[in-house]
Amino acid sequence: IKLKLFERLMELLEIGIRFVLTLLLSLLFGLERQYSHKPIGFGTYTFVAIGSCSLAIIAVALGFDRSIPLLSSVVTGIGFLGAGALIKTSDKIFGLTSAASIWVFAIFGLIIGIGEYRIGIILYILMWVVVLSDRCLERYGIGSHQKKVTIQTKSIVNIKEVIKSAGIEKYKLLDIDIDKTHKKMTLHLYVEGKKEDINKIPDRIINLDWFEDVKIE
Repeated sequence: IKLKLFERLMELLEIGIRFVLTLLLSLLFGLERQYSHKPIGFGTYTFVAIGSCSLAIIAVALGFDRSIPLLSSVVTGIGFLGAGALIKTSDKIFGLTSAASIWVFAIFGLIIGIGEYRIGIILYILMWVVVLSDRCLERYGIGSHQKKVTIQTKSIVNIKEVIKSAGIEKYKLLDIDIDKTHKKMTLHLYVEGKKEDINKIPDRIINLDWFEDVKIE
């Protein structure tokens, strides 16, 4: 009886380690993504990872023959969640990196859930290499990047005029708030381009009569 109890405790400890490891690592990665104002934040990454980990643990308990369909369905199904991170414009799709990363995190949760720690840690390190490399390229203005830009005006202006004056070429208009009483409007956009070009938006519009405020995230 004591031996069975000990084995049971060790089994619970092993399951606990898998959950804690998955939770902490996914939370850390998700916080960085949220800090960078990406479409998917820490909550989504954490839920996906620990959910996949849970199913992997159950799949292992069910046995190899019954586990394969369950594990494969997780990887396939998570694609629908990743699709929610995509923002399509007339000639460009934003959020592909976020969609891909959430899919990889589902796989990460599965790997840790079945107890393959070495493979899981290697995968996790590689994900950080990709993210940090992307941050480095963005810092030096290499490649194309996306930023959320909020422009406030002190008068109601034609939207195309605001965008043209700001020198914005590739963008996704998220929403517009128009205050007819105070004759103000606020535009929320996802802007794509080089970091240095996006950061010059305030300089292009700061002296215009309708300009009130601008925020780049």
